[in-house]
Amino acid sequence: MMLSRTLKSSAVACAAAATVLVGASTSTAAAGGVPWKVNHGTATAEGTRWLEKGEGPLRTSLVIKGELKNTGNDCYSVWLQFNYDMAPGPGRKHATQCGPGTVEVNFRTTYWPLTTGSVYICKDEPGKGCGQSTPVTSWPVQKPVAPTPAAAPATPSTAG
Repeated sequence: MMLSRTLKSSAVACAAAATVLVGASTSTAAAGGVPWKVNHGTATAEGTRWLEKGEGPLRTSLVIKGELKNTGNDCYSVWLQFNYDMAPGPGRKHATQCGPGTVEVNFRTTYWPLTTGSVYICKDEPGKGCGQSTPVTSWPVQKPVAPTPAAAPATPSTAG
């Protein structure tokens, strides 16, 4: 009986957490998402990410959009790697740019409360490695607020 209550409580807690995440994501998508940025060598990738509610109570998608820019002559690729329920998945290449130019990054995957993932850039040449990864599943998803400019000092009146 105790195990049944514990499992039920856990299920309710997970559903509540998912509801909070999905509820917050609708306004985040409308506001343009949360920015992400990575670089390696002569390549930079940046864009936004957000959650979208799907059909069903726990159906949510993580959407990652942006672009990969390369200013050099080599090939660079954007990679994404996800852990689902704490089980690591393989890194997967999602966009490649060879030589100077820009290519779109457009990715969507099912998102669950225990999903974690990161984005990174690798040079497409054996042994040349990858840049540092940036998490794309750190929550809550909130668009950063730009700092308000400081008020200009008042100028003294010269009326006389």
